[in-house]
Amino acid sequence: MPERTLFMIKPDAVRKKVIGKIITMVECDFHIVDMKMKRFSREEAEKFYEVHRGKDFFEELVEFITSGPTVGLLLEGEKAVERVRELVGSTDPKKARPGTVRFLYGSSIRENAVHASDSPASAQREISIFFGAP
Repeated sequence: MPERTLFMIKPDAVRKKVIGKIITMVECDFHIVDMKMKRFSREEAEKFYEVHRGKDFFEELVEFITSGPTVGLLLEGEKAVERVRELVGSTDPKKARPGTVRFLYGSSIRENAVHASDSPASAQREISIFFGAP
């Protein structure tokens, strides 16, 4: 049964003009159901990163994700959450496996090019925030 997940190209990768290269990596293995460019409001960003509220890096996450436009892709495929996270690589690009998105396009733990949902439940929540309720 196909699974859906959110894959988001973050502001640093948008600024680097690598949107097309990243989408090419994703569309080889996943069906793109929807795609949208948007700039998060502070309220949306706080809701998106709600699971990190209270952590020392929460404010930094919110500031970064609101610093420029993002591109969200609603992806579908077998074990999409797990497989997209494998394609994305480690949060720290220096520790990411060669060939992963973050290895190729990430600069630091903060500016790591992309976001991918970490579970089916997170995917549902994040998809509704990014694309709106179904």
